[in-house]
Amino acid sequence: MNLTVQTDYAFRVLMFLAARAPEAATIQEMSNHYGVSRGHLMVLVHRLASLGMLATTRGRRGGVRLALPASEIRLGEVIRTTEPDFDLAECFSEESDRCLISEPCKLRGILNEALSAWFDALNRYTVEDLVKRNPPLVRLLRAGRPAENA
Repeated sequence: MNLTVQTDYAFRVLMFLAARAPEAATIQEMSNHYGVSRGHLMVLVHRLASLGMLATTRGRRGGVRLALPASEIRLGEVIRTTEPDFDLAECFSEESDRCLISEPCKLRGILNEALSAWFDALNRYTVEDLVKRNPPLVRLLRAGRPAENA
């Protein structure tokens, strides 16, 4: 299973903001820091804000900050909200399932059990766990763009 770029960037944004909390940051700052598209981050920030994970403020002193404490943002929930689907096999989607053995096959149930265990493991951790007691990461995220510091 591969996570989408959307999920990767979601984690980057959340870690960036957690490392700088309670300060706000701009989308441009995050774009510059990570060297990723500002437009892509704008769409992602809007989505995370609509889900209640981020708070945005417009204007000259505006920016983005965590809407919840980092300790309340579970990693599994971030993935659930940013990934398009979790159809691990054709039989997971009723619309596209053409498998002749779907009905008696036990694979879907086993894969569902594994997927549930995966989310259970991820939900034991929060965004805070990614940055807490990680001074090298916090220093890197609070500094300018890594390439600018070299």
